[in-house]
Amino acid sequence: MIIRHPTLHQLRIFTVLARHLNMTRAATELHQTPSALSIQIKQLSETAGEPLYEQMGKKLYLTAAGEAVARAGNDILRRLDALNQELNAQRNLESGTLNLSIISTAEYFAPRLIGTFCKEHAGIEVHLEIANRDSILERLKQNLDDIYIMGQVPDDIDGVARPFMDNPLVVLAPGDHPLAEQSRIAPERLKDEAFILREEGSGTRLTAQNFFQEQGVQLKVRMTMSSNEAVKQLVAGGLGLSVLSRNTIAAEANAGNIAILNVVGFPILRQWHAVYRKNKRLTAVAQKFMDFLLEGNY
Repeated sequence: MIIRHPTLHQLRIFTVLARHLNMTRAATELHQTPSALSIQIKQLSETAGEPLYEQMGKKLYLTAAGEAVARAGNDILRRLDALNQELNAQRNLESGTLNLSIISTAEYFAPRLIGTFCKEHAGIEVHLEIANRDSILERLKQNLDDIYIMGQVPDDIDGVARPFMDNPLVVLAPGDHPLAEQSRIAPERLKDEAFILREEGSGTRLTAQNFFQEQGVQLKVRMTMSSNEAVKQLVAGGLGLSVLSRNTIAAEANAGNIAILNVVGFPILRQWHAVYRKNKRLTAVAQKFMDFLLEGNY
C-alpha cells in the first residue's frame, strides 16, 4: 500500500474515528456532521488506495490498512505535539541551546556574563568556542554559531555588530619598571622599549600598532604570542612591555606583578561587540542573550 499525499487534517480525523469506531461520536468530537466526516474518510481511503474500515450494522471495524493508517497517524500527531511543546519551551526559555564563539581575550569576562544569564535561564545549554580573532571570523563566515564576541570588528564584516561593553587597552610593564611611577609618559619615550605583542591579525595588536604609528613610533617587537596569559607572564618576568585589554589583567595588577603605565593617549577606548551574521534570524535563546548583553545588567 502506498499512501501518496494524506493531509494532517485527514490523519487527525481518522485517528478520532479509529478511537471511537463510531461515525456519530467521532463527528461530534470533531464538530462535524457524520455525512461530512464520512466524505473526508472516503477521500483518505481513496488516497490510500484501500478501504480503511468496514461497517457491520452500526459498528465500524478497521481493516488492516486502517489500523496501519491509525498507528501512523497517532505517531505523527504525537511527534508534532512533542515538537510544539519543545518549541514553546524554547520560546519561554525553559530549554534550548546557545552557540557562542568568543575571542580569547574575552575569556576573562565572558564566562561570568554567561553564568549570570544561565542562572536566570537554568534550562539553557551553552556551547562555547574560544579562539583567536582569525578563527572567530572564519566561524562567522561559515555561520557556525549564534553569536560571536569580539573587540575590533572588520569594516567589511558580513554581519551585524552591537557594542555592549567597554574594552580599554592599556600599556603594561613589569611592576618594578622605572616608568611605573611616572605620569603622562609621552609615547615616543617607549620607542626603545621591547614589546611583547599578540599574534598578527589580533585586534589588540592592530590597534596598538596603529596608535604608535600615528605617533611616529615604530614598536620594537621582541616576541609575538598567541596567548594573553603568556604575554602577561613575560611582562611580569621583565622581558618587555605590552598592550592588552584592562579586562585581562586585574589579578596581576592587584598583586603588583604588572603595572599599568600612564601613557598619553591611553587607555585606548574600544568596545566589545556581539556579532551575528547579516540577515540571520536569531533563535529565541540567542535573541534573549543578545538583549541581556545590550541591557548591561551584569
